Amino acid sequence: MGRVLVMLTAATAVVACSVATVMVRRRVKRRRKWRKVVGLLKDLEESFETPLGRLRQMVDAIAVEMQAGLVSEGGSKLKMLLTFVDDLPNGSERGTYYALHLGGSYFRIIRVHLGGQRSSLEVQDIERHSIPTSLLNSTSEVLFDFLASSLQRFIEKEGHESISSQDVKRELAFTFSFPVKQTSLSSGVLIKWTKGFAISEMAGEDIAECLQGAVDRRGLDIHVAALVNDTVGALSYGHYHDPDTIAAVVFGTGSNACYLERTDAIIKCQNPRTTSGSMVVNMEWGNFWSSRLPRTSYDIELDAESLNSNDMGFEKMIGGMYLGDIVRRVILRMSQESDIFGPISPILSTPFVLRTNSVSAMHEDDTPELHEVATILKHLGVPNVPLKVRKLVVKICDVVTRRAARLAAAGISGILKKLGRDGSVGEGRRRSSDKQMMRRTVVAVEGGLYSNYWMFREYMDEALRDILGDDVARQVVIKAMEDGSSIGSALLLASSHSVRTISNI
Repeated sequence: MGRVLVMLTAATAVVACSVATVMVRRRVKRRRKWRKVVGLLKDLEESFETPLGRLRQMVDAIAVEMQAGLVSEGGSKLKMLLTFVDDLPNGSERGTYYALHLGGSYFRIIRVHLGGQRSSLEVQDIERHSIPTSLLNSTSEVLFDFLASSLQRFIEKEGHESISSQDVKRELAFTFSFPVKQTSLSSGVLIKWTKGFAISEMAGEDIAECLQGAVDRRGLDIHVAALVNDTVGALSYGHYHDPDTIAAVVFGTGSNACYLERTDAIIKCQNPRTTSGSMVVNMEWGNFWSSRLPRTSYDIELDAESLNSNDMGFEKMIGGMYLGDIVRRVILRMSQESDIFGPISPILSTPFVLRTNSVSAMHEDDTPELHEVATILKHLGVPNVPLKVRKLVVKICDVVTRRAARLAAAGISGILKKLGRDGSVGEGRRRSSDKQMMRRTVVAVEGGLYSNYWMFREYMDEALRDILGDDVARQVVIKAMEDGSSIGSALLLASSHSVRTISNI
């Protein structure tokens, strides 16, 4: 009996040792896997790093590219497109005007009434709709017929007090968020699609004529009287409320900027027809490229699989369409090289399945257990991950978003440098304390990425202070707006009518 007890005790000890050995091995294996993930995170942080020195080099590169783009067509990655907008709204405009805004993920229709004073601007009606994904790869006829039918429904809601009862055509501004080579305020040809659109037969077509044709086919009393880039509309709206507004930037599905330039600096346009001595220039800065940009393997993979590979490199680092997909690619690679996320989810292999609004929600999740992170990961086919893995995902979101916001700040600073509003007095010279160089400067900013993503705003504002220095940064006002590009386009149309009326007197 005693011998049996001894044998049982020994067997139990062996089993216990075996179990302990297995547990230790598993613990060691988990630690090794976690160390590997930590190593991947460290590599991510280093490759996405945007130190102040690099940002200032980017500022210089942007200013140089802006100048090159003003000298000759094709002389720069920045297209520096003329807009034929030389008189911005000043508050004296009168009348009722419409605007239709086609963006990257939505379209809007608005009606505004102007009473001749800034305080009398009245947005009488506004509608916002998501763009059906089927339109992205449709035909020009399908796209513009859809927009025209939406306009028709909008007008039918106006009732009996419509402009048509006065036998007057409605004047419409078409706000178009894609690169266009304009030939006048009311006409321009499409250069290329961006933001996921791919309607090939439209390249080279006059955009305003396409919409006008669709409107005419429906028998609508609408005149497409202005073709306006969304950034230009935002600048118009900003300037209407604050004359110190000299630039506008959109951070939405994509990203772009425009600014007010002296006509004598636009060398490629020998005889600019302006009375103000200045013209708004549409930079199309999404196509900016420099060796100073912190491009990573994730960016290269995203670009290669996009509809417009080798194009829009800057936009793909800062645009709302792309940030979510960069985060997805990082999580997927970590899943492939470690099992901390569990079995690899096939959903994670789907491009653009993770939207930037979900990145924002995870990044700004302030619940103790990061419930929002857990919910979004579950939708991606990654359920039941421990808290430390959820914290890892938040960190990934932070790294990707911080880079985007700091690059965006460098872009804005590049515009300020070109205009001499960055506290310097010219290329290669020292900063000046001259009050003329320190005058108040307003930059209008629009787009869901900026307005809805608090951490993006914070990182961008922080980087602007770092680049410009506190003294200059205090003179630079970043003014957020909503629906500014749409309303501003209608204001531009009203302003152009006011100018024509005065010139005919």
